[in-house]
Amino acid sequence: MRVFLFLFLLFPVLELFVLVKVGMSIGFLATFLLVVAGSMLGVFVIRVAGFATAMRAREALARGELPAQQMMDGLMMTVGGGLLLLPGFISDVLGLICLMPFTRKALVAKVRKRAEDQAMRQRAFADDPLAGGPSQPGPGRTGARKPEVIEGEVIEGEFEHRDK
Repeated sequence: MRVFLFLFLLFPVLELFVLVKVGMSIGFLATFLLVVAGSMLGVFVIRVAGFATAMRAREALARGELPAQQMMDGLMMTVGGGLLLLPGFISDVLGLICLMPFTRKALVAKVRKRAEDQAMRQRAFADDPLAGGPSQPGPGRTGARKPEVIEGEVIEGEFEHRDK
């Protein structure tokens, strides 16, 4: 947590340092115009990404598919546009990285893998009968489904809880 706080405080200082260095190299007006052009590009990307994502999600729903990939692509494009919107050259480079198709797909795959791992960890603890989680059947509940774990394999099954 402290690392993120340190990076959060260090990022604006780095952005300002790079902005001053670029301003000293190419001049104030050129630097100002580059920052304004980057922000305008960010606004344009956010507007186009939102519309394009909505259209692709609608098409996927019409085909009967879940639009998870389209939503993640749209999210990455929106993040890229937001980074372009911020004044500074480091955020612009990060925004452009988020907008490139091959890096966007790699980032989406990494985020999806991490989310799936997190879901598996949460599911593993939710089905623990000793923890008294929500999947544990209460009195009078029947037909509950719970996976049974045998030597690392998950076997789906149904059971009926009968009170004696």
